[in-house]
Amino acid sequence: MKLNIGDKAPEFEVNNQHGELVKLSDFNGKKVVLYFYPKDQTPGCIAESCNLRDNYDALLKAGYVVLGISKDSEKSHQNFIKKQNLPFPLLADTELIVHNLYGTWAQKKLYGREYMGTLRTTFIIDENGVIEDIIEKVKTKDHTAQILK
Repeated sequence: MKLNIGDKAPEFEVNNQHGELVKLSDFNGKKVVLYFYPKDQTPGCIAESCNLRDNYDALLKAGYVVLGISKDSEKSHQNFIKKQNLPFPLLADTELIVHNLYGTWAQKKLYGREYMGTLRTTFIIDENGVIEDIIEKVKTKDHTAQILK
């Protein structure tokens, strides 16, 4: 399923790093940065998450709630948050339900090998739950600038 700017963001329910259920509707009335990333503790994902961490105050000031999401477990997310000192929650989509709703689980190619994986994509969702922007070419070391442009 391919989502477009102007579409209603699909509702989801998934656990955060503490095993608490998080729903998109929990953030009605707030702007949400929902960033899909491939794997905890990998170089690109560290760069992206730490860029958002280092600019977290600017994102908050702009009115955003930041949610990271990958197929990693709650425990993996706890370790990633602790090691990188991340101030925002990470969602554990271990069953790939949210990935499939947002079209971020897809076939990828690396060195001629094809495999299924997460497309590094960020959805900016407005206060009414509508997709305001989709960032598909994420600059991991400068991601905040792409969001706040």
